[in-house]
Amino acid sequence: MFHFKPFKSTYLFLLLALNFQLISCAQNPKVVSKNTDQENQTLKTGASRTSLYLNLLKGKNVAVVGNQTSVIAKRQTRNGRPVAPSFSHLVDSLLSRDVTIKKVFSPEHGFRGNADASEYVKDGFDVKTGLPIISLYGKNKKPSAKQLDGIDIVIFDVQDVGVRFYTYISSLHYVMEACAELGIQVFIFDRPNPNGHYIDGPVLEMKYSSFVGKHPVPVVYGMTIGEYGQMINGEKWLKNGIQCNLTVIPLENYSHHSVINLAIRPSPNLPNDTSINLYPSLGFFEGTTINAGRGTAFQFQRYGAPFFPESKFSYTPKPNFGSKYPKHSEEICYGVDVSSTKKLQSLNLEWLIDAYQKTPKTEKFFGKTFTIHAGNTRLQQQIAQGMSEEAIRKTWKRDLTTFKRVREKYLIYE
Repeated sequence: MFHFKPFKSTYLFLLLALNFQLISCAQNPKVVSKNTDQENQTLKTGASRTSLYLNLLKGKNVAVVGNQTSVIAKRQTRNGRPVAPSFSHLVDSLLSRDVTIKKVFSPEHGFRGNADASEYVKDGFDVKTGLPIISLYGKNKKPSAKQLDGIDIVIFDVQDVGVRFYTYISSLHYVMEACAELGIQVFIFDRPNPNGHYIDGPVLEMKYSSFVGKHPVPVVYGMTIGEYGQMINGEKWLKNGIQCNLTVIPLENYSHHSVINLAIRPSPNLPNDTSINLYPSLGFFEGTTINAGRGTAFQFQRYGAPFFPESKFSYTPKPNFGSKYPKHSEEICYGVDVSSTKKLQSLNLEWLIDAYQKTPKTEKFFGKTFTIHAGNTRLQQQIAQGMSEEAIRKTWKRDLTTFKRVREKYLIYE
């Protein structure tokens, strides 16, 4: 079933194109799967659905925005039984299919995903393909007209985790904006949202907009990156209200309640499904003096500090992959292990409140970036005033209701 929306920008979900072999530049269909046996079928990412887009790339000069998650799974069997899939990088796959790729743009953490959070990512060349790699993190967050010269289509294929302060959606914003200004088409190869099963948290106030959160959305917004791209366009969040010629290659056999297990870590400090599920709640600690597991093998699965009261649980952060300079490096941190927490269906503020209460008055708890992580100044004030989690949640209710009405317009999946 398709629902068409009146606003200007172009969207194409190529399920329609398969039937009609037609690209419409004036319509925005919303595809809602009615598959009741979805859980028994294999989920396919947009990148894996090559029949929907390969013909559209032929004869075009293409740029790819991607990283280590930009892969196509190859299903394999052994003795007639399914085994773990192998993966082919999207760039390699497209080149093998005679798609002309001119360059690669890399977001935070780099093309191969081995840079720290907030670490400057340098331009360079891909060792395997020789393609130039242009960083979209640091001073150059938005592709320039020179960098996009001669490009017909930009493919955005990055695994997101559905959290406002995870910077890939900010990179998407700037890519869409640059392409809208230059008349370049953008393809989003959609990927599942492992935190797509709930919506929660304070909605960002636009005066606190930054690369760590650009749009008036809650911390957890319950959308895939393809749906989010539609919202950026439809709500005219790009500069001067311009809109991008956007094509979303949708997932197959996916709903917002699908159980998602990511085979490749989306960034160095999200090593597994547990850390991804806890990240929206523990990510607030990025704006504090508290260590949230960086410098250990349990990133975003624990929190602690040397100045917490001594307890049975302790750990010592040390420089490691993804965290060269962890908070309280080489110091014993007393704290809380939350790695066995049951899968969260909402944000947990109790950990943030607990950490604040355990921090001595002589220590500074909130850092300079806490406000941009929270998206407002109220959350810091509420915690400092001793408000309960329940009371804080009530202050989000009206904004969340408004956001959900906006979100509904751009959903592709149930």
